[in-house]
Amino acid sequence: MLRLLMGATSILLFFISCEKDEGSGSPKTVYSDFSNGEDGWQAGFSEYNGDNVESYELEHGIAPLPSPLDETKMAYRISGMNRSDDLFRYLTKRVQGLEPGVTYKARFTLQIASDARSGGIGAGGAPGESVGIGVGLTTDQPTSSPDENNFYRMNIDKIQQCCTNGNDMVVIGNVANGTDEYQYTLLERTGEFSAVTDHQGILWIIVGTDSGYEGKTTLYYSSIEVILEKM
Repeated sequence: MLRLLMGATSILLFFISCEKDEGSGSPKTVYSDFSNGEDGWQAGFSEYNGDNVESYELEHGIAPLPSPLDETKMAYRISGMNRSDDLFRYLTKRVQGLEPGVTYKARFTLQIASDARSGGIGAGGAPGESVGIGVGLTTDQPTSSPDENNFYRMNIDKIQQCCTNGNDMVVIGNVANGTDEYQYTLLERTGEFSAVTDHQGILWIIVGTDSGYEGKTTLYYSSIEVILEKM
């Protein structure tokens, strides 16, 4: 009888151990719909002149979705006038609790409200197709700081306008709303990016837009979902 109990206990411990291993390797999901505020996301801007920052009309914060969308739903609003012909607007969030020194693949799903009609015409480029959307992962916190000429630049290798990937981000689309009207429409953009965690198991998520359109772009991030899976 004792031998049978010991055998049963060994089998039980084996299955418990397997369940723990499966749990530690399961994907980690980061999801924000901004119904309760910023949810750890931080906004920023880059590629602008600090000597006349007011002319860029940089704004960000939680706000209701605009008409004709559901105005009872909150979103992360980010807006700026592209005076530099290359304005970058971004949101970033820290993710911890991952395994240190391990490659993770992130699957991004963004819900974004844009009023940039498809096929529109504007200075420097189209208001929709010339504004690229990018996603990425970094071990260093993405930040924007002034150089010796007080021109703000990123500390990471971001996307360039509508079409060029960087080492830390990739382009997953643009902000053209798929209609022939300048009215807010909810878009979905998806993409993937992989990176190695630091020695503490930390990565920074970054999503953002880089603009060749020399006008004002105001976007509403309705939701951001990032599924991180160990490779």
